[in-house]
Amino acid sequence: MRSRRAAARGRTAWFGAAGLRALAFGDLRRRGVVPVVAVYALLAAIGYVYLYPLLFMAVNSLKSLDDLLNSSVKWIPTAWYPDNYQRAAKVMGFWPVLGQGLVAAALPALAGTVAASVVGYGFARFRFPLRGLWFALVLATFVLPPQVTMIPEFLMYRRLGLIGSVASFIVPALLGQGLRAAVFILIFHQFTRMLPKSMEEAAVVDGAGPLKIFLEIFVPLSGPAFLVSFLFGFVWYWNETYLASLYFQDTWKTLPLQLSRFVASYERMYPQGQNVRDRLNEGIKMAGTVLTILPVLVIYIVLQRWFVEGVDRTGITGE
Repeated sequence: MRSRRAAARGRTAWFGAAGLRALAFGDLRRRGVVPVVAVYALLAAIGYVYLYPLLFMAVNSLKSLDDLLNSSVKWIPTAWYPDNYQRAAKVMGFWPVLGQGLVAAALPALAGTVAASVVGYGFARFRFPLRGLWFALVLATFVLPPQVTMIPEFLMYRRLGLIGSVASFIVPALLGQGLRAAVFILIFHQFTRMLPKSMEEAAVVDGAGPLKIFLEIFVPLSGPAFLVSFLFGFVWYWNETYLASLYFQDTWKTLPLQLSRFVASYERMYPQGQNVRDRLNEGIKMAGTVLTILPVLVIYIVLQRWFVEGVDRTGITGE
């Protein structure tokens, strides 16, 4: 009887002013409706800002010329028009260029990740004169725009015979001087400091040397750092067009480079004097853009779970 009375009083209090306040704003036992709605509204707004350009490109890339000229057709085309992708792929030389672009992005990203892991681990674990100064100089290279060192690097690469091949990206990355290498070195440096030293000290007692400790202890435990560094490096090398056009010239091509030359290439392939439907329109441009970003999106979707976990575990923290 007493428990039923207490339950009745609880229900009465729930529908009172205090109960409505707790329902709206929450209490120690539950979250309120207002904070939950505000959080989801904010997430929906942020998601819309990020997804709107992708949706706009995807929809317009599947519109025919009639739908593009019809102002009443907004988000749903009257008929799907995949011919835009066929023409864009033909102009860009999609499949051969895709293979070259994957090589030009994956190999330097892999080489830069390996080099950054060695340099970051060395700065975190070894003591040598002026270590702090050298580490500060390495990080200072991140604030220098690539245009500052572009001319001396080009002259040096030309003397070394690297111009005109993907080696102009791979060799600097292998030596720890790839795109934004300082960021990856900092990631590995901080990740190394987060690892307990007791395992390395135990390995030293068992007779393991620095190389064996690095390969058998640090590398297996640093999977998230390797994944994050490789993915970021892959995306940055994939999107690089300025240095790629300077170093690769016309002997090596990537999809972003082809996209930057898309208009000129299309007009050479389809002269303006031919059928009006062969002329370049917004749908074909959007199809070329989608083809350029599609490989990166696929890689991110496949590795999303490990990538998010890696970002979470490689936060910039001290020991």
